[in-house]
Amino acid sequence: MRAFDWIVRLLAAGILLQTLYFKFTGAPESVFIFSTLGVEPWGRIASGVMELVASGLLLYTGTAGLGGVLAVGLMAGAVLSHLAKLGIEIQGDGGLLFGLAWVVLLCGAATAWLHRHELRVL
Repeated sequence: MRAFDWIVRLLAAGILLQTLYFKFTGAPESVFIFSTLGVEPWGRIASGVMELVASGLLLYTGTAGLGGVLAVGLMAGAVLSHLAKLGIEIQGDGGLLFGLAWVVLLCGAATAWLHRHELRVL
């Protein structure tokens, strides 16, 4: 179980951290996404900051549960944005971003469940 815990935490944090480059540098695909949602640039920057926080929380054992909850919330917003306004495929990515959002959402949920004892304090 411990290995599974680290796998899902590292996978979620790795995906979240990898996307920060695109959000913080204003990559055309990120600008397109957040412009389509009507929240460019502040939505792009704010989501990047929140994803950075979620990654840090996921990687620290004492706060992994909270990081999982935050990751689930962020990725639920991403999935809903894809379904409601963006579409599954964005600029010919074959649904990659949509799929990655699901992976982070599921890994975050698994982490929150595995670390639910940490969340009881809240």
